[in-house]
Order: sequence, then C-alpha cells, then structure tokens
Amino acid sequence: MSTLLPSLHGQPEALPTDSRAVKRCDQLGAHPFSDTQDGLFRAYLSDAYKATCTQVAQWMHEAGMTSRMDAAGNLIGRYEGQTPGAPALLIGSHLDSVRNAGRYDGMLGVMLGIEVVAHFAAQGLRLPFALEVIGFGDEEGSRFPTSMLTSRAVAGTLDALPLDTVDANGTTLRDVLHSNGLDPARYLEAAYKPQQVLAYMEAHIEQGPVLEAANMGVGVVTAIAAQYRFKVSMQGVAGHAGTMPMSLRKDALAAAAQAIAAIERIGASGPEDLVATVGQLCVGPGASNVVPGQATFSLDIRAGTAQVRDKAAAEICAALHTIAQQRGITLALERQNDLPPTPCDPDLTERLATSVARVTGHTARRLVSGAGHDAMVMAALTPVCMVFIRCKEGISHNPAEAVRHDDAQQALLVMLDFIRTLAASPAQEPTEFSA
Repeated sequence: MSTLLPSLHGQPEALPTDSRAVKRCDQLGAHPFSDTQDGLFRAYLSDAYKATCTQVAQWMHEAGMTSRMDAAGNLIGRYEGQTPGAPALLIGSHLDSVRNAGRYDGMLGVMLGIEVVAHFAAQGLRLPFALEVIGFGDEEGSRFPTSMLTSRAVAGTLDALPLDTVDANGTTLRDVLHSNGLDPARYLEAAYKPQQVLAYMEAHIEQGPVLEAANMGVGVVTAIAAQYRFKVSMQGVAGHAGTMPMSLRKDALAAAAQAIAAIERIGASGPEDLVATVGQLCVGPGASNVVPGQATFSLDIRAGTAQVRDKAAAEICAALHTIAQQRGITLALERQNDLPPTPCDPDLTERLATSVARVTGHTARRLVSGAGHDAMVMAALTPVCMVFIRCKEGISHNPAEAVRHDDAQQALLVMLDFIRTLAASPAQEPTEFSA
C-alpha cells in the first residue's frame, strides 16, 4: 500500500505506509549503537555515538547527500539546491540519548529528515534552497553536565567551551574531543552564519499524551515552554517520634507534603500549558522513629509564556512561605534554572498547520512543548518550526517509548508538503538566496 502526495510537478508521489525511518530507529536501538549491552544509552562522542554516525552517514549518502562531521561533532548531510551553495533549510534533531532510553526521541527526527531528502532525490528534484539534515551530538547532556552543547555551537550562542568538565569516568571534555580527532580550539567554528540558513524544522515525538488523547497522529508546536527550576529546602526540628507531641512538632516532611499539594493545586489551576512538578525529595535524618527535621525537593515550573510561568511561580512561592510560617519551618528557595519561552515562527507554523490539514483532512492540533528541544537553541540563528508525532501513552525517556508506522509516515507527508509549498512560494525564488 502507498500514500499519495502531490509533487512539485503536479504528479502524485507514492510513499509506502511502512516507515523505514521507524525501522532504522529500531536498528539503532541496540549494541553497537548503544554504549550498554542491555537497553539504549548513546552518549556524546562515545563508541556507540561514533558507530551511529558511521551508519547514519551511510544512509545520508544513499539518500543523495554528502556528509561531514563539523567541529563540534555534529553529523551533517547536505543535498544541494538548484544553485550550489544556496542557503539551506535545516532539518534536525539529536543522535544522543538519555540512559535506558527509548529509540525514537531525537533519532526519529533525523531519520525523517533523511527520508525527506531521499524522496526528493528519487524524483530528481532540486529546490530553490539546499536541504541539510543535522544529527546533533549533545542535546540530552547525559555525558557531561551540560545540555544542547552542540546545537548551541551551531547556533553561535556558545560563548566558551567548558573543557574541564568531566563525565562519570572523570574524563574531561577536552580529552574526549582530542580522542575523537576534534580540536577544542576550533569547536566554535561549527557556528553557521545567518545568511547560510533559510529556517530550521524539527520533527520529534511529542513525549506527552495530548495527541493520543485527541486521536491525532501529528501536531504543530507553537512554542517551547518557559521554565523555572528551584531547589526548595525546608528546615524544621528533628525529634523522637515517640516523645515529641504532635502539637509541638516542626516536621519538615509534613511541611513539604503540604507544599507539594499546594504546588499541584496551583499547577492544575492554570491554562493547559502550565505544569508544576516535584520530581525529587530528600528527607533527613531519614529514620523511621525520628520526626523529619529537614526536607529538600525540586520544583519545576513550565508554561508556554513567561507571564503564565511567572504568575504561577509567584503564587507557589507565596504559598510555600505561608506554609513555612504557619508551621515554624525555615524555608530557602534557590532558583537553579531560568529558560525563556521559545515561540516558533508564526509564518512557518501556519504553513505547517496548513500542511497538516492538507495531509490529514483535519485541523492541526497546536501544542506547546513542555520539553526542551534543539529548536529552542536554533531560534537564535534562524526561524524555527516543529512537527510533533504521537507516541504511545505519552511515554518517553523509557524503553517503552513507541510510535506507530503510519504516524511517522504522516509526519513525513507533512514535511514534504511543507517543503513543497515553501519551494513554490514567490518569496523563495532563487534570486532571494544570493550571498
């Protein structure tokens, strides 16, 4: 069976309904493409990463691209446009993974980019712009205590390289780069100039349940959420569980429990894109017969706009201060992360939404991404847009991560239609791309 998509020349192009992109993600989900024998873990510039780059580069060549590894260790394939050296539409996501990962987070976007190029190459079509598929090396930050290191290098927002930072084995980033034939002094040369780039498009699994709940295979991202991350410490008084009267206790864990309930209540009271999460909790002294004297927990607040995030953060902080005061607990709030929202480009998003409607026959579902993506970094370089793909039960960063073949093919159809309309736009004539 096949699905038809109008081509640039008006003739239908056939696509199989079985997704080669999904199959390739499955192939890359085990040793030697994983640093562990059981499950998937692919760390930046590890042996598994190098094996993955070798295999993905081969697929890029088969699709009609040339390939290269840039100064930051990103894998880049290029399919020239009608004019050699024309600016490129970048299609990308990441090759690295978290520990005990799923097979589609990041990688599916790269595989779909290769399928896009393979399709146009098979039709013998050259566009007014080049196509470049980028497999970013370090999005997750699962080897070094950094994240999006390599997309920041490409976007030109990395001011300095943390060369002395070490991985779990105590190996510095400097040594890892040298052992992979990369010169730390040239790392920032991975940066693109704005005039080299038309836009950036990323296809990614949703990593959430919204599309599945709506029974939709694909959606359009309108923004990547603003984020605050806090460390919350509550200091009470430890005491004997049998001799300390309830009325005289300053129980830090009980205060934390009340605080966490307040966080959940405030997070649920806002718009759909607002979320508030406590993911870590540490209690001291941690004995069954001792009233807890200390509780420390994480607080993650995200929303599609800074205004919504900031309002929720203010309400949560006020609630925590009230709880601490009422219970005689000392409260300390330390903000550890402050990420602004990243709106996707309105024009590109509308084009994507139109393509989704044309391919699926339904109005596109628009979503705010609560998770971070390379697109949020690339927005500093060029306009960005994102396609979300349904994943089973919204599960991600987990071996149970799963996608449907027909959803991946639907995303491919959307990407092809989007590129076709972008190429046909009067604003994208070849004369617009002179350097």
